[in-house]
Amino acid sequence: MKTQDKFDLPQGTLDLLIMRVVALGPIHGYAIAQRIQQMSREALQVQQGSLYPALHRLEYKKLLASNWELSETGREAKFYELTVKGRAHLEVETENWKRLTDVVGLILKGTLEGLS
Repeated sequence: MKTQDKFDLPQGTLDLLIMRVVALGPIHGYAIAQRIQQMSREALQVQQGSLYPALHRLEYKKLLASNWELSETGREAKFYELTVKGRAHLEVETENWKRLTDVVGLILKGTLEGLS
């Protein structure tokens, strides 16, 4: 993928992406960033300076819980998982995102069908 094919995340999108990745199972911060990059086919790269404040914010809101465990490399790492509140929030935010992208898609198509 070329450099110009990479995207900056719109405000508020990172929390949704993190929660979606964490919903797949307990995972540590560095692996979250890697998974987002892989799932986006390399189009999104989350910097540590954005990732860790977002993780702390989600944990503060009780949407994520964390435990210190040994990672696959044998080093201790903080693993995150969704709380019950986080799962409910993810479901609502996913639906909101889908509705928003549908509406933006209508506007980007630029048609005036059905308008009087």
